[in-house]
Amino acid sequence: MKLLSTLLLASGLMTASFAYAAVDADAAQALLKKSDCFKCHAIDKKKDGPPYKEVAKKYKGKADAEDKLTKHITTSPMVEIDGKKEEHKSIKSKDAGEVKNVVQWVLTL
Repeated sequence: MKLLSTLLLASGLMTASFAYAAVDADAAQALLKKSDCFKCHAIDKKKDGPPYKEVAKKYKGKADAEDKLTKHITTSPMVEIDGKKEEHKSIKSKDAGEVKNVVQWVLTL
């Protein structure tokens, strides 16, 4: 009986952690739209910036992917567009959870 209780508890904790880690695609896309990110980026088409699927491919399997993408979308780094340097706009949210959701969504593409 104790073993069964332990297994059920472990199973419940694993399920809860998977639910916590779920990405909210609608919220991610809404924040990207609010932040005008789709002006230069698309999910799968090249615009001034790379498509999000290309970004996901570039960072796939890299341990520091989340950190690098988070820094990129929150610090307004300089980027090159058509040979000219421009400041990359930062995402319009200071909420770490919202930003993390966007980064994780991009990485799932």
